[in-house]
Amino acid sequence: MLDLNTLSKEQLIAMLAQAQQPKRLTCKVSPKGALSVYGLGRFPVTLYAGQWERLFAARDEITAFAKANSALLATKP
Repeated sequence: MLDLNTLSKEQLIAMLAQAQQPKRLTCKVSPKGALSVYGLGRFPVTLYAGQWERLFAARDEITAFAKANSALLATKP
């Protein structure tokens, strides 16, 4: 376990800066053949190829909906 009392000020600042950076997205193929995207939240987003294609095809509609409802949407880094 990490003891924060033994770290220098510079080390603590570096740890905070690293913790504030968004996680890198990674992809894996599930055992059932779906594509899982990790790094968006606590759990992966897993969809089959056809579902990803439908989602990507609806990008403009989703973006317009998000803009129209931006006042209602919560944001998270």
